[in-house]
Amino acid sequence: MEETLATPARLPEGSRSLLLVDDDRPFLQRMSRALEQRGFAVTTAESVADGIAALRNAAPAYAVVDMRLADGNGLDVIEALQRAREDARVVVLTGYGNIATAVTAVKLGAIDYLAKPADADEVIGALTREPGDRAAPPENPMSADRVRWEHIQRIYELCDRNVSETARRLSMHRRTLQRILAKRAPR
Repeated sequence: MEETLATPARLPEGSRSLLLVDDDRPFLQRMSRALEQRGFAVTTAESVADGIAALRNAAPAYAVVDMRLADGNGLDVIEALQRAREDARVVVLTGYGNIATAVTAVKLGAIDYLAKPADADEVIGALTREPGDRAAPPENPMSADRVRWEHIQRIYELCDRNVSETARRLSMHRRTLQRILAKRAPR
């Protein structure tokens, strides 16, 4: 069944333009190639400013936007795209997911919110899913330890990598936090 989602035949003719915005260059290049192989005409951007400039030239039918970019928030790109083209279908990708940003993304017009690393088939499935269809539950969901680690990393990044401030916000001892940050991510 997943194979049918990835075929270009599900895409309406003439509506294959896609804007891909991500500041992780290797990921951007891999995803761009994969989406092009599946029939999309991909335009790439590595920042909020580049993404907004690209959609001003031609508002795409589809967009895949990273939430956190070096120069700002991907929500700004989504908002600009929705103003330029109301029927655009947008999927948000992020490694720092939380409920508040997911809700905001959907309110601004995103149709789905995927955690990184997502592959091209997952992205196309989200972009082409019919309204009302539910996504299948993940086959390999994150462990509780991994969810905890991701949360700590997100707060650490939001605190500009300040260990003391992060420990204070998480109500955690600073040395305990340092030990957690020094370890590899759990699976």
